[in-house]
Amino acid sequence: MLEELKAVVCRYNRLLSTHGLVTMTSGNVSGRDFESGLVVIKPSGVDFEELTPDDMPVVDLSGNIVEGRLKPSVDTATHLYVYRHIPSVGSVIHTHSNHATAFAALGKSIPCCLTAIADEFGGAIPCSDYAPVGGEEIGREIVRGIGSSPAILIRNHGAFTIGRTVQEAFKAAVMLEDVAKTVYLALTMGEPLEIPQSEIERAHKRYLEKYGQQ
Repeated sequence: MLEELKAVVCRYNRLLSTHGLVTMTSGNVSGRDFESGLVVIKPSGVDFEELTPDDMPVVDLSGNIVEGRLKPSVDTATHLYVYRHIPSVGSVIHTHSNHATAFAALGKSIPCCLTAIADEFGGAIPCSDYAPVGGEEIGREIVRGIGSSPAILIRNHGAFTIGRTVQEAFKAAVMLEDVAKTVYLALTMGEPLEIPQSEIERAHKRYLEKYGQQ
């Protein structure tokens, strides 16, 4: 079942490794099928390079395994909490990308001091409170703190991004690490200059309405 979604979720899980956003088996991509409500997610503890579409478990929104021979990610409860509470989300991605996670280790949001942050994220990238791994607690922090951003840092843990599609959530994950690296470098030189709120709103609106092939 959901063969096309399995292929997409598998591909983007593998791309996490290709883009240097994960190490060993940490991190995961999931995708929701809006018609059935079922979710495809990375299996737990499997090397990204070895993943195939047939390896992708399918679960319902309660966490019951509907199809698959492998155990789903230990972060499944987190993903499912987000899906149950934000109906527009079609994909959740979790990484421990180095520069974004460095901000999470400090419990600091990433300030909106770059036009790329204003465009893609619509403001500062928030950082949540601490939450234990393995249950719904991180999901609650995501829903509580992400606001209108497609990304949030989980204190002492890592990064999560969301999107209407897997492709959208993946773009946010790649952009998050890119801007986190740039802001990190800026902080080694001085204090980054934040963009005024009115300009953030203008730039973000323009990006959403004008960028790409509409």
